[in-house]
Amino acid sequence: MPFKRYVEIGRVALVNYGEDFGKLVVIVDVIDQNRALVDAPDMVRSQMNFKRLSLTDIKIDIKRVPKKKELLAAMEAADVKKKWESSS
Repeated sequence: MPFKRYVEIGRVALVNYGEDFGKLVVIVDVIDQNRALVDAPDMVRSQMNFKRLSLTDIKIDIKRVPKKKELLAAMEAADVKKKWESSS
């Protein structure tokens, strides 16, 4: 069975450990094989270990390391919150 959820820029992930537990974040850059730069509307852009992330089926179309305003517009255009609520 092939993989369908890849670590890629624009992939929406759920934080499964730490102080941001339960938040939806977007991968905006891959730092190395263990860490990614993630961002969300209600948090400061930060690096996070892949072990703390659960990848979702949701992917938005963004460029690498977008500005906060561009990320928010892309998330609203892709209707991420509605897709997430309908999937859970």
